[in-house]
Amino acid sequence: MKQVCIVSQHFPPEKSGNASRIYDTAAHLVKLGIGVTVLAPHPTFPTGSFSRTWNRLDVQEVNGIRVVRLWTWQPDSGNPGFASRMAYYLLFPIHAAFWLILTRNRFDAIVTSAPPLFTGIPGYVLKRIYKAKWILDIRDLWIDASISLGFLREGSLYEKMSRRFEQMCLSHADAVGVTTEELGRRISSRYRVTVPMELMPNGVNTEFFRPTNGGKKRRIIYAGNVGHAQDLDKVALAVKSMNGTYNLKFLIVGDGDTKENLERLVKTESLTDSIVFMGTLPREEIPQLLSESLVGVAPLKRLENLEYAAPTKAYEYMACGIPFIGCGSGEIAHLAKESGGGVIADNTPEAIAATLSALLDDPEKMEEMGRRGREYVAEHYDRRSVALKLKQCIERITWTGA
Repeated sequence: MKQVCIVSQHFPPEKSGNASRIYDTAAHLVKLGIGVTVLAPHPTFPTGSFSRTWNRLDVQEVNGIRVVRLWTWQPDSGNPGFASRMAYYLLFPIHAAFWLILTRNRFDAIVTSAPPLFTGIPGYVLKRIYKAKWILDIRDLWIDASISLGFLREGSLYEKMSRRFEQMCLSHADAVGVTTEELGRRISSRYRVTVPMELMPNGVNTEFFRPTNGGKKRRIIYAGNVGHAQDLDKVALAVKSMNGTYNLKFLIVGDGDTKENLERLVKTESLTDSIVFMGTLPREEIPQLLSESLVGVAPLKRLENLEYAAPTKAYEYMACGIPFIGCGSGEIAHLAKESGGGVIADNTPEAIAATLSALLDDPEKMEEMGRRGREYVAEHYDRRSVALKLKQCIERITWTGA
């Protein structure tokens, strides 16, 4: 049995989309006959929502997956400063690199999942020291997104160092996984990449996320990270403009850096009766919440450096049989058109309100979009299929011949 180590900044009980993706991928690999160890920090995200721990190491088994929790700095606020955030991002992969060097376990392959960029550190170190087989799994353009969202200054020393490190990773990995073809093109246009790129979408667990039998409620829903890349304030203002006619609730499920700002907007605009912050909920409750909603929203900001992104939440909405309204361009627009399960609105409250009103006024269209979306993700984006592609990639790079 081949043994694989997956290094990830997030893993359940954290509720992020990346945490669930890593768990689903690992669980499917185990069912496909791969031994899996996941290296992750003690639960931290959303920052400030978990108790700090100073334990260096904790090992447990979760449904056949060996999970090794390593200490890192855990920010104690919901929107930590730069130094605290960077300590969280950097100390974990450095700790993971030392653990992999010192442990007596030897793995056939290392998979490092980014963002953040620095999870590549243990893969790079193990490649240089032990010539370990390494799959660099890239989920987004972390540096570009950080510049667009104002966290990183273009041309700064931090940017130059980060790009140099990313090039080092791309030059030494045995394979590179990307979520979308556009992401692969953008990486190839900026960096020198000489190894195969594998399309490994975020996907969705279609057995877990599926329509339920509960009736529909007069509400729309957002389920995911409440962060800087989302235009949730525009959706809130759209709901405000519609509620004289539609009596609509807007559920926001999740947490993140911008939640406090959004809560202040809701109070300022007197929207507390219409917009409900559900917080971070157990994953088991999400499919029913989605299925009982009329529409899911995926309001990416319209930034060039986010055009490669196809949010996991859009797949989850479709898997639960509800249409989605997206904002932004690029991959999310392609997903909406290709699947028939979503529509795209401009990033203004007026455009979002008009698009949402058109859907709510046409229940038959919403039902048809929900059905088409469900069929589309079940055929193309089920996580078992994605895990099978990863298994084939692992077997290819570790094959030694007869």
